[in-house]
Amino acid sequence: KSCQKPVDKYIEYDPVIILINAVLCKAQAYRHILFNTKINIHGKLGIFCLLCEAYLRWLQLQDSSQNTDPDDLIRYAKEWDFYRMFGIASLEQTSFLLGIFLTLWWMRPEMLKTKSDFILLLKALLLSSYGKLLLIPAVIWEHDYTPLCLAFIKVFVLISNSQAIRVTLNLNRMLPWLAIIFGLILENGVVCLFQKMGWDV
Repeated sequence: KSCQKPVDKYIEYDPVIILINAVLCKAQAYRHILFNTKINIHGKLGIFCLLCEAYLRWLQLQDSSQNTDPDDLIRYAKEWDFYRMFGIASLEQTSFLLGIFLTLWWMRPEMLKTKSDFILLLKALLLSSYGKLLLIPAVIWEHDYTPLCLAFIKVFVLISNSQAIRVTLNLNRMLPWLAIIFGLILENGVVCLFQKMGWDV
């Protein structure tokens, strides 16, 4: 009321501009999307991102086993590999999120006092993982630089997650990265566990 201006400048912006600013990981754009819009696709987006990741892993698994006879009846069972990859990707994502939540709760318990705080942070982390959707074009337009593209996508998703944590809990830059590092450690621990069990991850 005192300045006669909107507190959130993105209220007046076109959705395309907001999306571009979100892709550029601007904190104010994240704040607008999380607090001043009624986006309710975080669950669907999370499932779709897991499907993209499972598809990528399944495709890499198929490439490693292409010496089978195409008329072999066992090829129909290979679809189960996709469901297995989806399950592994889900467990890894869950352990990553669990690592973030445990770190933040341990470092700043006052930030996550209520159930609504946890839900808001979960929504923010799921929405900020939208970069995983780029896995599909990276696989479709396969070229010599695909592993590099996949690494860039992973880094982009982690930067987006960091911004989401920072905006949701109003933190400095250091603590979100610390939480993400612990999340990655827990996720890699799950990967090592699967590899010791003899599963292809």
